[in-house]
Amino acid sequence: MINVFLLLGSNLGNREAYLQKAIQLIEQNIAPLTNASGIYETQSWGKTDEPDYLNQVVQLNTDLSAKIVLERILDIEIMLGRKRDVKWGSRIIDIDILFYGDNIINEPGLIVPHPELHNRRFTLEPLVELAPDFIHPILKKNILNLKSELKDSLIVKKL
Repeated sequence: MINVFLLLGSNLGNREAYLQKAIQLIEQNIAPLTNASGIYETQSWGKTDEPDYLNQVVQLNTDLSAKIVLERILDIEIMLGRKRDVKWGSRIIDIDILFYGDNIINEPGLIVPHPELHNRRFTLEPLVELAPDFIHPILKKNILNLKSELKDSLIVKKL
């Protein structure tokens, strides 16, 4: 079984309900969660004129391949009404694979670990809650160290 960390985000509609529904669908279609962070409210990143996000990191164990996990995540986003119109635009739900065990994957459409996670406070705040000692397989630093080195000044607050 592979230990997988996913980042959930929503900044449209009933954001908390979308996170909860995404978790239900992840548990039905991928694997039961083994852990979940608190929910964090975050200023929009990339396109800063968008509504604030709710973000949460979830952890699960699966024997599915990373490619299958990605396909199922994309299906879940579509089931919840996700539309991919504008890069970094507002979204009902966004689900990213942060880590797939300590695997390093670089394929078209699938890069793991997530290439920007070490630069994003909205990712590291909830991730450090679950796995402060997890070692990033490329950067060879634990999550707590990555968070302490952040230059990202976005406001991220736990609800």
